[in-house]
Amino acid sequence: MRTPILAGNWKMNKTVAEAEALVRAMIDPLVAIEGVDKVFCPPFMAIPAVARLVEGTPIGVGAQDMYWEESGAYTGEISPLMVAEFCRYVIIGHSERREHFGETDETVNNKIRAALQHGLVPIVCVGETLEQRDAGITDAWVSGQVEAALRGIPAEQVAGIIMAYEPIWAIGTGRAATAADAEHICGNVVRATITRLFGQTTADAVRIQYGGSVNSANAAELLAQPNVDGGLVGGASLKAEDFVAVVRAAVPA
Repeated sequence: MRTPILAGNWKMNKTVAEAEALVRAMIDPLVAIEGVDKVFCPPFMAIPAVARLVEGTPIGVGAQDMYWEESGAYTGEISPLMVAEFCRYVIIGHSERREHFGETDETVNNKIRAALQHGLVPIVCVGETLEQRDAGITDAWVSGQVEAALRGIPAEQVAGIIMAYEPIWAIGTGRAATAADAEHICGNVVRATITRLFGQTTADAVRIQYGGSVNSANAAELLAQPNVDGGLVGGASLKAEDFVAVVRAAVPA
């Protein structure tokens, strides 16, 4: 049995004060929900404050990105050493990083390797555009992204990675994939690709999230799918009541 994992990606939202207020509003009800792993991924500036507030609780903290070098002349970047000081998780390869900041399959792979080297758990994002979906190449595209992301990584490390299927056309649009769509990609594409590359045992260990307009209304159906092991939640993670409801929906699943 894979423990469901719900991660709130706050993106470029919340000042430090706002982040603290949001965590204080969520912390007690989230701690009370058992059998589900919970993660906050605030902006870099708020990570230390959030980490202090959740210290001693089962709630984890994640960064939204990082660079792969430990230090150096990389103005504006954050190294894995800096992330690991406060975080257990790091989101890598989000479609917004790929679209707006030139992230490639190669840089995603570099970041995953660096994260693993420094004891971080990567949350690796894959997903297709609406044009790719309409062209009928979703399965091949997502499978290729999975293979490129995990290239050269040992099976025992792959087993601890979290994959996140986020159809780009569903992110922030209010248009989520159907539960059947999410199950197909998470199981027949992402997990099947990992099985082909690393074997069934490794694939069975990998947790696969769905992300893309996850909310309290659709979470239960999405999270009930056998190959959907949690969610990478955007907008709904910015409101305490909404995120708590999404996390609670994972319990019966």
